Amino acid sequence: MTITGIDSTGQSAGGNVLPPNHEADADDLDAELLALETQVATAPISVIPAVGAAAESEPEAAPRPRWWRSLTRRDVLAIASFIAVAIYITFPLWLNVDHELRDDPQDQAFFEWMLAHGARVLTDGVYPFFSDRMNYPDGVNMMANTSVLAVSLPMTPITALFGPHVAFNAFLTLALAVTGVSWYLVLSRQFVSSRLAAWVAALFATFAPSMISHAGGHPNIVSQFLVPLIIWRTLALRTRGRAVRNGLILAGLLIWQAFINLEILFMTAVGLGIFCAVMAISRRRDRPAEIATFLRGLGVTAAVTLAALAYPLCVQFFGPQSYHGLPEFVRYFGADLGSFTAYAQRSVAGNPITAGRLAQNAAEENAFFGWGLVILFFGLVAWMRRNVAVVTVAGIALLFGAMSLGPRIRLNGVDTGVPGLWSLLHSVPVLNSAVPTRWALAIAPLVAIILALGCQRASDLMKSQPAARGPVRVAMITAVAMALVPLAPTPVRATPMDPVPDFVTSGAWRQYVDDDHTLVALPLPDSSYPDPLRWSAYTGQDMRIASAYALLPNQNPLDPTDRSALFAPPWRPTSGLMASIKQGNPIPEITETRREMTLADLRYWKAGVVVLTPQVRDIEMLRTMTDLLGFQPTWTGGAWIWDVRNLVDAQKAAQ
Repeated sequence: MTITGIDSTGQSAGGNVLPPNHEADADDLDAELLALETQVATAPISVIPAVGAAAESEPEAAPRPRWWRSLTRRDVLAIASFIAVAIYITFPLWLNVDHELRDDPQDQAFFEWMLAHGARVLTDGVYPFFSDRMNYPDGVNMMANTSVLAVSLPMTPITALFGPHVAFNAFLTLALAVTGVSWYLVLSRQFVSSRLAAWVAALFATFAPSMISHAGGHPNIVSQFLVPLIIWRTLALRTRGRAVRNGLILAGLLIWQAFINLEILFMTAVGLGIFCAVMAISRRRDRPAEIATFLRGLGVTAAVTLAALAYPLCVQFFGPQSYHGLPEFVRYFGADLGSFTAYAQRSVAGNPITAGRLAQNAAEENAFFGWGLVILFFGLVAWMRRNVAVVTVAGIALLFGAMSLGPRIRLNGVDTGVPGLWSLLHSVPVLNSAVPTRWALAIAPLVAIILALGCQRASDLMKSQPAARGPVRVAMITAVAMALVPLAPTPVRATPMDPVPDFVTSGAWRQYVDDDHTLVALPLPDSSYPDPLRWSAYTGQDMRIASAYALLPNQNPLDPTDRSALFAPPWRPTSGLMASIKQGNPIPEITETRREMTLADLRYWKAGVVVLTPQVRDIEMLRTMTDLLGFQPTWTGGAWIWDVRNLVDAQKAAQ
């Protein structure tokens, strides 16, 4: 089947349209929507219907069977395959539960903390959009960070029973599995009739190199199970007489996605907006009423979505600890032009050295499609070039590719000096909170749709022209295999994590930390040392900690208007000193001024206890903090601790 239901010769694609019905609309999408209501047929809909047909009347309604009753043996096998591959990808985390992700342990600790926050929202009834459980006393804006409330809330039973670490593993595994199942069901029910075409495309959309890269630390980004549903329900807005129903369904999906990842939602909205606009223009003469129907449904969606998200978005952009744009260096993170034809390091054909030279880090290998898939993509587009929808999807993919290059184009690790399309956009409000290289992540679903339609057309060609069946089958299998087999993923890489100290697991911390005191870890938590976030998560966030690894507003005294984001709280003397020592720098002279600054920091954080666990440069940090405080620590529960309540509370008593 082609994207319109009509092949390039103008003939109907065999095996992929409704049975003849002179009273029903010949339009694929409209006819299929009627069929879903009446069960007259079970053929899939197309992305955009054929042009030139007009609906006369609708068949009588009949009861619809439950969706699970329509599952065939092939469907069950396909669903099982997505679950199996998801487990294969995350198996190292399940094999050794005391391990963590090697490529991005800081984000794993961050999401474990977020899962604990979601559980605390349900169990303790705390405010969901802000928390002072880390970065005390300033706190963290949960909407301005990726709080994944749409996942953490329903996963509360797992978090409460097994802990946030196991909950994270379940989150990552389910994110991949459910995304694959969602893509398969939507593609096979709504876009193509070939189960094999839907399966191949869904496999790529779910386990593309960019998705596997983000599986190394960003479960929120690989949780794309709502994307195919949003695409389907957006196109369904054209159904006459169902503006309210369809608008409400789409609004629910958008709101749900907003509390998983706004970045994915934004990219999906941009792509769909361009696609719908182009198709509306191309069909305005043949289908003038369709635009009005679509806009009515879209109006319902917009009204409900904005009403539901108005307050959370207000907190995100204007609430406490909100920020305005990502750091300047992050806004320059662009995909290397050479990476589009290269292979990611977690693909079977990948080379870690080559991939490392073309990407910012292992978690941002967004554009590694390989030569085989690039050639296949353009070949399929050329084959279906007479179809406006196919060309539009391809054009959006190219646009996203251009945006992903960032403000300055790099080729094989070399800055060409040529400005990219993003140079015009990276300072625009809202866009300045996007990482440009991630626009390449949005290309994978577009390629998957083209792949599904191409495989479907090959299937239809074999049915309509039996004499060509052998050559077409060989050509398609060979092309798809050469494109996708080198991209086959390898499991995530895990490494033993530092255990949560007995000082935390035994509850010994409770005699030092209460509603008036926090725990200060050395060094203070940031992207290089996120362990204290895991400690806090382990306690169900009963333990409140100073500092954080999170997106927080800059507080630049030289430029008070600068509210761009930092990945840690603004610098303080003690946190800066300990970070410097941890990095291997010499210990500076401990003067009375430094002691006074440390005491001021501890009072600012309302510290009850300072904790140092065994780690690199721990002896140097121990000696420095002892000199700063003037007394020796005690070894308790696998950590050195300094009880500083008397020092911190002395100021309160004096007042």
